[in-house]
Amino acid sequence: MTDATPMLTIAAMAAVTYLTRAAGLFITNRIRITPRAEAFLSAIPGAVLISIIAPAAFTQGPAEALAALGTLAVAAKTRNLPLSMGVGIGLVWALRQVL
Repeated sequence: MTDATPMLTIAAMAAVTYLTRAAGLFITNRIRITPRAEAFLSAIPGAVLISIIAPAAFTQGPAEALAALGTLAVAAKTRNLPLSMGVGIGLVWALRQVL
């Protein structure tokens, strides 16, 4: 007979995750969001992404730092996410070969 604790723990975590997401959707569908709040909420994904990428990009070495800067330049110029990602991957690979 196996211990049910791990399965119950996973089920409880899944339930809590689902309930927080469902509650967020339930609440946001019933309140009016001001333009200022909407601007704030739109900026959050970018801020989270930068907080994850920047430390890794600028502590790994010169190839990664230069690739991050190149990717940022392409993203700012073109506003094309797939192109920016492709350029970033290509730059990391190429710069690692050279540096």
